[in-house]
Amino acid sequence: MPNIQSAKKRQRQNVARREYNRAQRSVVRNRIKKLLKQLRAGEIEAAQEQFRSVCSALDRAAAKGLWHKNNTSRKKSRLSKLILKVKNAQANS
Repeated sequence: MPNIQSAKKRQRQNVARREYNRAQRSVVRNRIKKLLKQLRAGEIEAAQEQFRSVCSALDRAAAKGLWHKNNTSRKKSRLSKLILKVKNAQANS
């Protein structure tokens, strides 16, 4: 436990930031899970709409330093490739 006043304040700030960051990561992960669930169900239109929501959340997270911008770009790229793959599979069958 910190004894110095500035260290106590820093600890309070760290707790608040950790809770905020955890909540933001949870929002992004839940949106991605919802997108994947829609893809498994074959709901392409809903998945594309959800993908826009996921991209927005990922961009916000990258802007605030929650994830590195390359990490978010990689996630968006992989999800868009997956959407195209499912879309093409439905078109061919």
